[in-house]
Amino acid sequence: MPDIVVMFFLLGLIAGLVRSDLSVPKAAYDMIGLLLMLTIGLKGGMALYGNIGWRILPELLTVIMLGILIPVLLFPVLRKAVGLNLADSASIAAHYGSVSAGTFAVALAYVEAHQIQIAPEVTLYLVAMELPAIVIGLLLYRQLQPGTSVQPSMAKLWHEAFTNRSVILLLGGVVIGMMYGPQQGSSVTDLYTNAFKAVLALFLLEMGLIAAGTLMPLPWRQWRLLLFALCAPLLLSLLGIGAAILLDLPTGSAIILASLTASASYIAAPVAIKAAIPTANIGLAMLASLGLTFPFNVTLGIGIYHGIIELLA
Repeated sequence: MPDIVVMFFLLGLIAGLVRSDLSVPKAAYDMIGLLLMLTIGLKGGMALYGNIGWRILPELLTVIMLGILIPVLLFPVLRKAVGLNLADSASIAAHYGSVSAGTFAVALAYVEAHQIQIAPEVTLYLVAMELPAIVIGLLLYRQLQPGTSVQPSMAKLWHEAFTNRSVILLLGGVVIGMMYGPQQGSSVTDLYTNAFKAVLALFLLEMGLIAAGTLMPLPWRQWRLLLFALCAPLLLSLLGIGAAILLDLPTGSAIILASLTASASYIAAPVAIKAAIPTANIGLAMLASLGLTFPFNVTLGIGIYHGIIELLA
């Protein structure tokens, strides 16, 4: 059976599709999201306690390169094969080059539930991939349409990306976890880490409701984008698996990296892209990333990527 947290996503998805009046209050959802980001950061920081060093630099540089490469590869596919305009092609390329914190959390819960070895620095993958892709998407748009109306400067874009509340909590949690480790800060950190799966379950319940909303009614006229959103995760996961093999990562780290390359952002990227490319249809990006790619990854994809990694081991 799938991990129990996935069942909460399916519950939310079904509730949304049958038009139930089930809802998570916005204030509660915001709090759940903040707790999830902080807990992921703390778990990663505590794992890095006493393990940080220059040895992880090639690994992080490779992950950053993936965040740059993916939007560059996807942009012409979205422009030519999917048939989107320039703004939407750049937008969706950025969303898919960036990563899903929710998918990361589910992948982390998956490897922990299966007691699969992971390297302590996996949380840094999330930060290393999320930001470069957004900037690359904007650069692609500006390069091909330089005469557009006034847009935020690159300095402002980087500022918004780094000061996003999710990034602040994630990085802050990593730093705090690294400073205090699993023992010294246990009076506080145990509360968060022990509740990780419960918080994730509630987060996924709301994600299921939101995903159902993006799919109703299903926009069949966007069938090429729908097909892209289902095929992209499998193909993009191969980049993560290839990088993991190249870096000789442990199986758990490989699963998480493959899940990240297969995922698409629905938190940081929509905010940044909406400000930087006003003509982009963020609804299309959410339809693809949250309506189809996210459900595929959390219900089937992570297990498939694990199977591929085991076959290649």
